[in-house]
Amino acid sequence: MVTETQIKEKALELGFHGVGIASVDSQDSAVSHLKSWLERGYHADMDWMTNPKRQDITTLWPEVRSLICLALNYYTPQQHSQEQNHGKISRYAWGRDYHKVLSKKLKALSQWLESQGEQIQTRYYVDTGPVQDKVWAQRAGIGWIAKNGNLITRNYGSWVFLAEILTNLPLEPDRPHSDHCGTCSRCLSSCPTQAIVSPYVVDANRCIAYHTIENRAVTLPTEIAKNLQGWVAGCDICQDVCPWNQRFAQVTDVEDFQPRPENLSPRLDELANLTIEEWDRRFISSALRRIKPQQWRRNAQANLAHSPHPAQDDN
Repeated sequence: MVTETQIKEKALELGFHGVGIASVDSQDSAVSHLKSWLERGYHADMDWMTNPKRQDITTLWPEVRSLICLALNYYTPQQHSQEQNHGKISRYAWGRDYHKVLSKKLKALSQWLESQGEQIQTRYYVDTGPVQDKVWAQRAGIGWIAKNGNLITRNYGSWVFLAEILTNLPLEPDRPHSDHCGTCSRCLSSCPTQAIVSPYVVDANRCIAYHTIENRAVTLPTEIAKNLQGWVAGCDICQDVCPWNQRFAQVTDVEDFQPRPENLSPRLDELANLTIEEWDRRFISSALRRIKPQQWRRNAQANLAHSPHPAQDDN
């Protein structure tokens, strides 16, 4: 029978940067935390977060006995433009759609694992199912859930994508990771909309990332619009100020995550008038396709409307 060591070695061979194993167990504090978060309405209109399967993974797949949790570093060293008429796109979306990149690796690992025994079954997910990725990753020892809600790893900071393979194999679990945020509160104090309402609790209703990506409303709330600071797709502020990211980020070896030039410093005046045809061309094979043309226009226009200085043509 395949061993835990062999599984980890294969994961690293396929290019994953972090791997750990967690066993399916009973309800714990993570479920209570999720329920409390939902009860407070902090999920805004992300109704998929209420899926009860997210609270008990055995209802997603009754045969699951273990989770192989995986991390892939996506950090590249380029910085966001500070030019007045340039927008900011979250680092995770600078390159190729991470769903495509991780799914290819997950499929390869799953097929290899199933080939190790006739009775071995697997299912894999990368933001494609009701799985608490960060909770399981912490249980598997990959990192810890930080005060800003992201998972931080010792080797790469929080610049990692998370995924998991569910299996019916009863594998020996790794030790859960301990918390190393300490007394630091930089992420809380740096958020311009105070979306991190308390350590480890993020209110999506106040979050720039939520509003620029998930919010489908015609206009953004005034408190959000006037504090965008150039963000048009996501927001990295709470990650950029994190000491773990500043000290331990490593440049990824995944070529697909290298930034596309147009994603590093998009012009707000161009995005404010983005056509469907230009959107389709510009964001091919990109996670940014989740943001529809009307949202791009809305986000850019909100930035321009609340800019402290009139936009200048910097051609």
